[in-house]
Amino acid sequence: MEALLELEKVQRVLSLMGSRGLSDSDGSGGGDRFLAHFLLFLAQPFDSLAIEKKVVLISELLREVNSDTLKEVQRLASLEGTNREDECRSYFIFHGLDVNRPHSVFKFLPLLSFTESYIYQLDASNEDSLLLVPDNNSSSTVLERKIQGSSQMSLSDMLDPLDNFLQCQGLMTDQLRNELKSGIQYWSLERKLCQALSRNDKISIEDVMEAIHLKSFDYRVLNLMMYRLTGQQVNDLHMEFLSVSEFLVEICDDLYDYEDDVVNNTFNILRMFAVIYGPLDAPKMLAKCIGEAEEKYESFSKKLDPSISRSYWRRCEEATKEGGKISGHAYGTWNIPPLIRDEGSFRLDRLNRGDASAMTIR
Repeated sequence: MEALLELEKVQRVLSLMGSRGLSDSDGSGGGDRFLAHFLLFLAQPFDSLAIEKKVVLISELLREVNSDTLKEVQRLASLEGTNREDECRSYFIFHGLDVNRPHSVFKFLPLLSFTESYIYQLDASNEDSLLLVPDNNSSSTVLERKIQGSSQMSLSDMLDPLDNFLQCQGLMTDQLRNELKSGIQYWSLERKLCQALSRNDKISIEDVMEAIHLKSFDYRVLNLMMYRLTGQQVNDLHMEFLSVSEFLVEICDDLYDYEDDVVNNTFNILRMFAVIYGPLDAPKMLAKCIGEAEEKYESFSKKLDPSISRSYWRRCEEATKEGGKISGHAYGTWNIPPLIRDEGSFRLDRLNRGDASAMTIR
């Protein structure tokens, strides 16, 4: 019944739009439905905002929004929820919990969600500090430092409130605190490496490999929290196995996000390998790195309890299919994208296309 009432409201708004000449100019029914839902959203009460104030706010916002902004909002809106879902579906297996039982999920979700959200905001702030913007006076680029909050605040200081929160909840351990420090190390390395790339300075393979291994610290933080929340001892074998799995997942994500990471000047293992080994050898060296990690993965998986190993393998296959990759291996086929030889030109071209899209929207 609710769905029918909602459909009726949309239809009434569509009729109103037709009478006022507000229909989508290209005759797309999808466009008209989108506009109808948007108008219904604007008409909904929100705090004490009057409709007139909403109109002013939306008018000001739309003058500044372009397609790239909407894509970034979409990424931000989906990423956190995806990570949280992945944490539950992938890691609960190792704690004897069934993700299909709501009690198992919602008993721990508030603490996990808060911690993940806090870490994600710091990660986003660190990435903001690496953005490259065109210099108004030349074709070169300048580094734009935009750490949220105080620009003088250290990463360690920014993590203190989370540290205090976890202590108050009785969840802090030495191992958990070390993983939080790993996050600070990763963010520091990301700055060091990406700023070096922006200056065409040399980078070391040691720093790159340390960074890619540290990058999944947030998952390890959440996993260690789960051991405390369930009153279990940390299982070192499980942690070692998951560390290898996380390493492979990070590489897979970096390959998928390669172009976006070039534009945003953020850490990406393929970017780093391209600088260290050159465009011809970088794919081969990365493939070698992946192969060695897969061998470790297979070795550790044989040491796991067979039921856990099977469950985790099925979960990896599900995640792979959800990402649109279907193959014999749980992580799908490895597809290394074409290397970008001139990052500056690629970044400028992407920015120019974004400006053109914004002009079209306006």
